[in-house]
Amino acid sequence: MNTLRRLATAALVAVSSLTGLAVQAQVAPSAAEAARYQGLHAAAHAGDAARIASLAAAGADLNARDGRGRTPLHVATFAKQRGAIQALAKAGAKLELLENDRYDAVTIASVANDEESLRLLLSLGASAKLVTSRYDGTALIAAAHLGHAGVVKQLIAAGAPLDHVNNLHWTALIESIVLGDGGPRHQATLKALVDAGASTQLADREGRTPLQLAKSRGYAEMVKMLEAARAR
Repeated sequence: MNTLRRLATAALVAVSSLTGLAVQAQVAPSAAEAARYQGLHAAAHAGDAARIASLAAAGADLNARDGRGRTPLHVATFAKQRGAIQALAKAGAKLELLENDRYDAVTIASVANDEESLRLLLSLGASAKLVTSRYDGTALIAAAHLGHAGVVKQLIAAGAPLDHVNNLHWTALIESIVLGDGGPRHQATLKALVDAGASTQLADREGRTPLQLAKSRGYAEMVKMLEAARAR
């Protein structure tokens, strides 16, 4: 593990210690939780759009929460039940709500690399601009971290803030470098961000620019991209 990887890990552990929570991504409903669901949560998990419409017409709470603060929309998104997502939105479910770990449906779909559900959510009016997660990040930052280039492109097109800085002092562009592996997926992610006009000059907390970070990690293709962007 090189120095930058150790620093990245230490930063994540430090934030975890402050919150008293283990570092993890979103938590999907377990099989046991899903088995206990009733009403809209059960219908959302099963993708039963007709049941959703019936329950909504009867006055069911479209934004009810389970034990982890997940709404039926969160559950449908975790389960990739796009018919349920559509039915919930049509019935008037709120698209911007955060669950207990502060993730919205857009970020859940983005982290899962679920481009189809993300496309649907955005078409229904869900926002790509929300501040989410315990790191005060965005769906774009989360997707860039994971090298989900297709998701990144969708979020950029939907107006996601390109240069949002999270509480680790990282942007989406920086995360594509320091939390990526320098391979094709993260290269494509970095290219999408650079082409969209994301800042290549915003530095991390220690003052290191994306170019310096890419050089220190030996990510030659990323270095080429960033040097070309600097020369423009």
